[in-house]
Amino acid sequence: MADLELSIAPMHRIIKKAKAERVSESAAQALAEALEDIGIKIAKEAIEYAMHAGRKTVKSEDIEIATRKVVEK
Repeated sequence: MADLELSIAPMHRIIKKAKAERVSESAAQALAEALEDIGIKIAKEAIEYAMHAGRKTVKSEDIEIATRKVVEK
């Protein structure tokens, strides 16, 4: 099991929100791992946008732009 930043309980709730009747522990774990991987990719891209703009602070706009880029891949 990876050392995740994301808790498993919210992953159960997210999958349930998507209308799953039941959610296995391994499914919740897999979603946490996938979301963390995607989150890190988005964060790295957002950092690049902030640095390009001459800032050290990552802003919500950086995250929004990075999200569009990463999710569209």
